[in-house]
This record gives sequence, C-alpha cells and structure tokens, in this order.
Amino acid sequence: MNVEVIKINGQDAGRKANLSKDIFGVEPNDHAIYLDVKQYLANQRQGTHKSKERAEISGSTRKIKKQKGTGTARAGSIKSPLFRGGGRAFGPRPRDYSFKLNKKLKVLARMSALSYKAQEKAITVVEDFSFDAPKTKSYLTMLSDLNMGTKKTLFVLPNNNVNVVLSGRNIQGTKVVVAEDLNTYDVLNADTLVIVESSIEKIEKTLLK
Repeated sequence: MNVEVIKINGQDAGRKANLSKDIFGVEPNDHAIYLDVKQYLANQRQGTHKSKERAEISGSTRKIKKQKGTGTARAGSIKSPLFRGGGRAFGPRPRDYSFKLNKKLKVLARMSALSYKAQEKAITVVEDFSFDAPKTKSYLTMLSDLNMGTKKTLFVLPNNNVNVVLSGRNIQGTKVVVAEDLNTYDVLNADTLVIVESSIEKIEKTLLK
C-alpha cells in the first residue's frame, strides 16, 4: 500500500511510502479492539474511590429507641444507612481496575485499528521534521498547512522529540506519541493519523517482531 509523502508545509515531497499490508491491510477484529480499548480505559482509572460504611462512622453505638411500642420500625444504631449521617451500604472501596490481555491480542487490535484508518484513507505520511525550539505557533502553522486545523490528529514520531511534544501539548484536539507507544485507543480516537516517514519502520518493527 503506497501513500504519498508530503512536507510539513503541505507540498508534495515527490515520493511515496510503503505501508505494509501485514499491518495496514489486515481483516479488522472488532472484539480485539473492544478488549484493548476497554483495558486502556480501565488502566486510566485511579480506583481511589471510597465511602464510609457503618463500621467506619464515628458515633454512639447506643440503641436510639426501644425495640417495641413506638409505632415505627425498629432501629439499633444511629450509624445505620437508613439515617442521615449514617454509613453507606455497600459503598465503593479502593480497587485496581486493570486486567491482563495477551500480547498477540493487543497487537491484533492495533493492526485492526490501523487497517480501519487505512480503509478510511485517514492516514497522512509526512517527511521527517523537527522544530528548533518549542513553539505552539510553529505547530499550529504546520496543522494549517496540512489542512488539519479542525480535525483531531495523532502525530506518530519515530523518537521522543521534546520540541515537537512541547509545541503541541497545549493544543486541543491533537496528540503526539512515539511509534513504540502507539495504542488502539489513540488511533481510533483521532480523525487523522499523521505518521512521520521514519516512524513506519518503527511501527513495523514493533508489531511484526
């Protein structure tokens, strides 16, 4: 699968990049994508939620009224969940939401997501670039020249380029990742996948090893 390479100013670079069919042309597996995205979102959860149950509420344990003869329901403790200020019944407790997935399934999910983007023709390949200094204006100019001003974009770099990352981190709707850290959620969440030319080899090396 050949895709034209363009410069960051929007002009044609005069060559094409080859996207491997083993990665960008597989039969997408929706269930693998579902599991990988579910794991990604679960791993983002802190799991620090906590509410006090009746055993953790500070207060008297005295029986608040006699058992019979009041005409109302029996009550044994002011800390009961039935009363205002009482403990919560079956409240949330701190827990770890992460779960395990096989490596082959995660690889299949990423290939499926990339294949979907290839089918939608939502992949743009740009030649290698760098910024002399971290400037948001330079990043915005690049997005404008590539006609991606209003689109959600995911830039895939071959290596961690600090100037590019810092230039784009405050811009809403765009994200910069390293090829080795590419994940299914980010690929599907973006309208357009912008791959730096030398990142293609890194992606193939990561997914086909």
